[in-house]
This record gives sequence, structure tokens and C-alpha cells, in this order.
Amino acid sequence: MDYQAKLKVPFGVLGIRCTGGMLTGIDFLPAGEKPQSAASAFANTVCEQLLRYFENPAAKFSVPLELNGTPHQQKVWQAMSAIPRGETRSYGELAAKLKSCAQAVGQACGANPIPIIVPCHRVVSKSGLGGFARHTSGAHLDIKRWLLAHEAITPSPIGEGLGRGK
Repeated sequence: MDYQAKLKVPFGVLGIRCTGGMLTGIDFLPAGEKPQSAASAFANTVCEQLLRYFENPAAKFSVPLELNGTPHQQKVWQAMSAIPRGETRSYGELAAKLKSCAQAVGQACGANPIPIIVPCHRVVSKSGLGGFARHTSGAHLDIKRWLLAHEAITPSPIGEGLGRGK
């Protein structure tokens, strides 16, 4: 995979993919991956905005995105982008809003090419964390937990003392 930058972040390394003046992808790379300086002014701007987010989760992203996907994926990604920082939505809640099903919403979340900026980490299951980037265990879920904690979101939409014995 050709990256225009490899950015060291608190949980590993992000591979940044750009085409011209558009961000086309962010990949989670192994923590041992060697960082790579930005290959263009635009890639440098993407890295700067990501670093600002890691310093302050309220930082806003303004880089142009190229999100290639099906019409359904586009609708899900747009709905995810509307979830405010500090809040989560369940796959089922998004599905009801989009007149879809939770599984289709989950598949679209997993296909999100620009995680963090398009905040798929804010979509959780009705009873816990759910998956992340097409993974249901391991390092990717640790990254989701980290992102939710960074944004001060509890990893479950269930309030304290609720959700037992159901």
C-alpha cells in the first residue's frame, strides 16, 4: 500500500492515503511500523489536523474527503459524521433512522475508509462495544476503546446500574 504519510499516534501508526487534494484513506498500521514524513503539503495538513485531534478531541477536521462507497455506505457514513463528540449511537439506532438493518449498518461502518475523521468508533452495539474496522476482538477494539475514552465516551450506551438481568 502506498502511503503519503505514516503518522505515529498514541495507539500505533496511521497510514495516510491521499489523491491530489483529497484524503482517501486512513489505515491502522502495526505499532512497530516506521513513521514516514508527509510526501505533500496536503498530507502534512492531514497529519497536522490528526495530531490536533489527539491533543484535543474537540479539534475540528476540515480536510476534503473522498469517500467511495455504495449509496447505502454513503448514507451510513454521513449519519456517523453527524454523531456529536461525546455521544454514541447503536447500530440499531442508525439502522432505524436510515430505514436499514443493524447488520447492514455494521458492514458500512466496517467499510469506512477514513476512520477517526468519519467517526465509526462512535457506533456501538446495544449491549456493549461492538466491532471496529471489521474486527470483533484484539488491537482494533483496543483502538476503539482508546478513541472513546479520548472523547470521554463510555464504551457502552447503557447507564450505570442498568442492563443487568435482562
